[in-house]
Amino acid sequence: MQIEVVKSKIHRVKVTGADLNYIGSITIDEDLMEAANIIQGEKVQIVNNNNGERLETYAIPGPRNSGEITLNGAAARKVAVGDILILITYARMGFEEAKKFKPSIVFPNENNNLLT
Repeated sequence: MQIEVVKSKIHRVKVTGADLNYIGSITIDEDLMEAANIIQGEKVQIVNNNNGERLETYAIPGPRNSGEITLNGAAARKVAVGDILILITYARMGFEEAKKFKPSIVFPNENNNLLT
């Protein structure tokens, strides 16, 4: 049996931009992507704490240590700059493997940078 579990989570990042005319995706500071074990093109679920919206798109890396969190394309209509988001990715695996699996969870600071 295969089940889907949380693979990665970036908890409470602040939206820094919304670009309606970009072709799609979410731009995430590459340092945050690496810390959370998220790769370019990976499907990301976005939960907006401010308005309750949930949506899916794919990740693209933004400049390192920039704190950038930009929703692109149609997803830009679902956020406002300053909104607080939770970004989640999932993985499928066998039941026994899933019981032992530990997700990568990142808690950035108020500037969307890694806590050191």
